[in-house]
Amino acid sequence: MKGLYFQQSSTDEEITFVFQERENLPVTEDNFVKLQVKACALSQINTKLLAEMKMKKDLFPVGREIAGIVLDVGSKVSFFQPDDEVVGILPLDSEDPGLCEVVRVHEHYLVHKPEKVTWTEAAGSIRDGVRAYTALHYLSYVSPGKSVLIMDGASAFGTIAIQLAHHRGAKVISTACSLEDKQCLERFRPPIARVIDVSNGKVHVAESCLEETGGLGVDIVLDAGVRLYSKDDEPAVKLQLLPHKHDIITLLGVGGHWVTTEENLQLDPPDSHCLFLKGATLAFLNDEVWNLSNVQQGKYLCILKDVMEKLSTGVFRYAKVTKSLLFFYFQGAKAGSPTFVLALAMCLLPPYFIIRLVQT
Repeated sequence: MKGLYFQQSSTDEEITFVFQERENLPVTEDNFVKLQVKACALSQINTKLLAEMKMKKDLFPVGREIAGIVLDVGSKVSFFQPDDEVVGILPLDSEDPGLCEVVRVHEHYLVHKPEKVTWTEAAGSIRDGVRAYTALHYLSYVSPGKSVLIMDGASAFGTIAIQLAHHRGAKVISTACSLEDKQCLERFRPPIARVIDVSNGKVHVAESCLEETGGLGVDIVLDAGVRLYSKDDEPAVKLQLLPHKHDIITLLGVGGHWVTTEENLQLDPPDSHCLFLKGATLAFLNDEVWNLSNVQQGKYLCILKDVMEKLSTGVFRYAKVTKSLLFFYFQGAKAGSPTFVLALAMCLLPPYFIIRLVQT
């Protein structure tokens, strides 16, 4: 039985993907569940966070969002039994890769998968669902009548965030980074209040939002990254499509909430003073916090269950997007091909990394 891992060099400039043969898993212990993986979604591996949490190791497992069938349960497992269909996110310190035929996972990281939800939908939506709930419920408290700006709404995360905001009765404004994204957002039902096309770099996001809200500003901003400096200092095309931090502060309404994914956000004293005058709040979106502490484990499981319930009832409508990559691992299938691993590496890693493919 093989699993996919990646190995990072000491200089952090070279990464090797390795198919490693794994021994048969031992008898399931206490609160652990042995799971046959039916689908696994790939997300970016945050090596910087792993290093900061002192979790750095020689081989990093690949694939954490999994859905599958319970094969065996430990003596203290109370939530599951063999043949149950489950879905969950492997913790950061997991030794088992999701891209493997069978994994072991603690029962507190899993919930039941509804019968109407496919393996694809479960594994592909669980992480973005957790992020959307964290941003809109626990960091900004979305409610009926509020206005929400969701940047890059056509992304996998943005799509679920829009649907969740609509479900809670909020007025949604979103940005599109290409003509294809704009057309996708315009097909949403219920419709998005305004789709702001930022692909040409000529549309001012702050002016569009203030115009849409009658000059009052939006109540909640969920960004997809921000520019900290001028466009001349950040020449990358992708960065130029992002709004400047001053634009976000300008379009934010009184008592508003800014939820940012920019972990290195820097605010100058005038920026902080402007937020103070508006009585606004700033929160950082880090969905890994749920798995870094067991203090709010109950809330985390409630989020996972609610995401699956909304997929089952049609509140969340799963759609394949070009910006995410799914790999399905069925029993009896080959561990993967070099072509797939190359595509995986290109998806997960910045372009300056040197990539080697090694199969053992």
